[in-house]
Amino acid sequence: MSVVTALIIAVSGFAIVFMMLALLWGAIVVVSKVLAMILAKKQPAAPAVSAPAPAPAAAPAAPAGGVYGGEVALIDVDEKTAACIMAIVSDETGIPLSELVFKKIKAL
Repeated sequence: MSVVTALIIAVSGFAIVFMMLALLWGAIVVVSKVLAMILAKKQPAAPAVSAPAPAPAAAPAAPAGGVYGGEVALIDVDEKTAACIMAIVSDETGIPLSELVFKKIKAL
């Protein structure tokens, strides 16, 4: 085998590999766009968000019995994230969740 023949085989091998990579890239892009369209059709349209809700002026104080009956003020945090934060705090501190009192959770 001559050097020219070996060079032609090597270059054609590289060309085939790069063409296959380009085809795979194109297939990934097409599949991701199709899946995004399918998922967008399944999810209901989200209501337009005009402005974040104002934070409550002051949290009510705990009654004399020691049980806090108020709600947690969530500022720029959704309920799922707040629940995760509460569970992590409970786990890390070792205090049962029923004994913890959360008055406000704010995103930094």
